[in-house]
Amino acid sequence: MKQSSKCALGGIVAALSLVLMISVAIIPFLTYALPAVAGALIIFIVVEIDRKWAFGVYSAVAILSMLLVPEKEVAVMYLAFFGYYPILKSLIEAKIPTALGWVIKLLSFISTMVISYYLMIRFMGVTLDETEEFGMMAIPLLLGMGTVAFVLYDIALTKMITLYMIKWQKHFKRYFK
Repeated sequence: MKQSSKCALGGIVAALSLVLMISVAIIPFLTYALPAVAGALIIFIVVEIDRKWAFGVYSAVAILSMLLVPEKEVAVMYLAFFGYYPILKSLIEAKIPTALGWVIKLLSFISTMVISYYLMIRFMGVTLDETEEFGMMAIPLLLGMGTVAFVLYDIALTKMITLYMIKWQKHFKRYFK
């Protein structure tokens, strides 16, 4: 792929990701889904170019989202996990056996979410409204539901990558040479 095509693809993915992140102001009930979808777009950079370019696009979107996205929780979720996860996923699945890979992925998700929410609650004033209703059981309950959602997200990413490689990549190659 030519350097100009790499730049164009990176710019398109970065712009789409940023639009998704900003659109949470219009669609607030997608607070967790939009950073996940924005992160999933990084897959195209990983597959078509390489991990270094993907990290560059992730960095650009992370910085711009911290500056421009009105809902800081969304920007932190992208920065802390969803933005770099497709890059991490490609590394883990390329070099580590499947069972150990799942352990690493789950530990990565859980530790990142715990640290992110601790920092957001402590320094950014984010509150967990569910703790008023469910008490301290809300935290493990939310983390458990988040973990289930993460496993489904990982499986969906794998299916999306497979579908892209089998059906769409040949069409994509026509436009970005």
